[in-house]
Amino acid sequence: MVLRRFGLPLLGFAAALLLWQAGVTSLEKDTPIAAAFAPVEAGRALLQMLQGPDIWRDIGLSLRRVGYGLLAAALIGIPLGVLVGSSKRFAAATMPLFQLLRMVSPLSWMPLAVMTLGVGDAPVYFLLAFAAVWPILLNTATGVARLDQNWLLLARSLSATHTETVLRVVLPGITADILTGVRLAIGIIWIVLVPAEMLGVSAGLGYFILDARDRLAYNELMAAIVLIGILGFVLDWLARAAHARWLHTR
Repeated sequence: MVLRRFGLPLLGFAAALLLWQAGVTSLEKDTPIAAAFAPVEAGRALLQMLQGPDIWRDIGLSLRRVGYGLLAAALIGIPLGVLVGSSKRFAAATMPLFQLLRMVSPLSWMPLAVMTLGVGDAPVYFLLAFAAVWPILLNTATGVARLDQNWLLLARSLSATHTETVLRVVLPGITADILTGVRLAIGIIWIVLVPAEMLGVSAGLGYFILDARDRLAYNELMAAIVLIGILGFVLDWLARAAHARWLHTR
């Protein structure tokens, strides 16, 4: 049990490191600069970065943008998902449009976001919210559609208002579906974050990667990529833990 839980994942990471080093070694002969991308160089750079304040500022700003984008997506996606799941007419009128918009890459909105919202955090928030809203909306709608109708009948028999039914019956009944949508949204939003932070902001993990490239600090660039992966893994673990805890306490 312990071997499966910890040993096999460590073995997988070790194999990935060996493949990473083998790839760098194969490229070094023709491209000497590839040595800067080696695991040892990236690890050394990561440890040095974590000892300074700048990278922590970038991490904090990136996580703040993720939080705001996710909050905006939830405030939009959950109400729309409830409407889609509870009203067949609303679903028929809007789902084709939602499916069309969902298939548009959030990054394709980058020029329009900058033109309309200017440079800074505003276009980043828009792109992150646009990327995250769809899994929240669709999972919320799915949860509402498969909600036990006897609960709704019981609420009506007790003369509950529509607002009371939504707040006290529907939302508690679909919390697991909402959390699933949020977990999926976190994965998407974290992927979109780095290119979104290349939109005229002066700090953040995406900006750090651009800055490292311009400074030819390729070991720091590789270290930032590893750091982004670690932070994304932690965010996904937290989302999975919240989902599992909710299911356990129901």
